[in-house]
Amino acid sequence: MSKQPKHRRPKTRNAPAGAGDRHAPTGAGPSPSASSAAARDAMGAPIRPERGAYFLYGFHAVQAALRNDTRRIGRFWATRQATDRLADLLAARDISPRAADRATLDQLLGEGTVHQGVILEVWPLDEPSLERIIAACGPVARLVLLDQITDPHNVGAILRTAAVFGAEAVCLQARNAPPETASLAKTASGALERVPLVRIGNLSQAIGTLQEAGFWVVGLDGTARDTVRDLPGEGRLALILGAEGEGLRRLTRERCDMLVRIPMAPDAAKAAIDSLNVSNAAAIALYAALPAGSPLD
Repeated sequence: MSKQPKHRRPKTRNAPAGAGDRHAPTGAGPSPSASSAAARDAMGAPIRPERGAYFLYGFHAVQAALRNDTRRIGRFWATRQATDRLADLLAARDISPRAADRATLDQLLGEGTVHQGVILEVWPLDEPSLERIIAACGPVARLVLLDQITDPHNVGAILRTAAVFGAEAVCLQARNAPPETASLAKTASGALERVPLVRIGNLSQAIGTLQEAGFWVVGLDGTARDTVRDLPGEGRLALILGAEGEGLRRLTRERCDMLVRIPMAPDAAKAAIDSLNVSNAAAIALYAALPAGSPLD
């Protein structure tokens, strides 16, 4: 009996990666190495913002920045879907986005950053003086002042609240306060382009300046007798909020025309809940301080 030839499996040592694998994906987009290369400049170095600029991200924050003619902008990266949604704004500002997939955007900002398909290089906005804001205020106005609040997410959330309730500006100290950053702008969700941030050198002096300009200065203090229900509904009003836990500093409290608290349920103290997040407190106070006859009232 003659021997049957053995059937050997063909060698695939030189076959391309994935060849012969019926489950290999096709059209799955650029490889991680391609995305990494797209996030580097011509010299192979990681792409960084220009001097003094930062990378703004988040769809609403970027959209609002594109609508703001006073905002200085630079390079722009976006997915095809995001580019389509922003087409009219991009055409109006004569901006040609750099096409990018989400992996490339992750490389630019870092894994886990919620960029929503857009990154815009921007420079910080010019910040007006307190005197300029006062001059622009009418007989009925609302301002927010922050005493030693350092968390950029809290400042961003307060900006968003201020935009909702029509406050003219948010004022914070030149020191011990966050600069304009991507995280602050992202949390503000576009409000940074609408509500001015004002830096003040001395909070006590700023309170005096506001009082001379006819503002009733009210501080939020958990030990106050009056509540936010007692806030005046007329005239010019400046609300001051302190850091969570610490609250307003002694000198700040003493300079206020009035102190108010936010009423809390009797059982809150039993649950060791004796204060609100400062951005939540700002929302409650600004709603309570709506001018009489406001369309939001």
